[in-house]
Amino acid sequence: MTPYNSGKNTMNRRNFITWMGVGGLASYLPVALVACSSTDNETASELVRSDGFQAIGTVENFDENGVLLNANIPAVVIKNIGQNDGFSAFNPTCTHLDCTVEWQGDKKEFFCPCHDSRFAADGQALEGPADQPLAVYEVKQEGDVILVKKS
Repeated sequence: MTPYNSGKNTMNRRNFITWMGVGGLASYLPVALVACSSTDNETASELVRSDGFQAIGTVENFDENGVLLNANIPAVVIKNIGQNDGFSAFNPTCTHLDCTVEWQGDKKEFFCPCHDSRFAADGQALEGPADQPLAVYEVKQEGDVILVKKS
């Protein structure tokens, strides 16, 4: 007796086993990638010291506008205005709808690009729709490292 063949492409046992093997390997790839990678939240939480401070960056990480942003924590640090030493740190999340504010060094204020809210260098809301100040963090420098403590 001859096997049934309607003239259509048929898959033999060897092709079937090959495709099943490839499919099995492909289905394990995402699991392997997740297992071998760490998340930003795990990395950020590992940096929390016993006193509650986290390293946000170094003095060399400040950009030309005098701002240091770490989205993983999240925190933004600016050099204090009119002072050679010292920093101020804030949560960069706008108090209106959770957009990330940007430091405008030339204007010495934070600006929310989503709805045009503005905040003073001390975090106070200047112009709405945001009417609450940015959350302030404690900040200090140890050597070349800038540390923040979320309150």
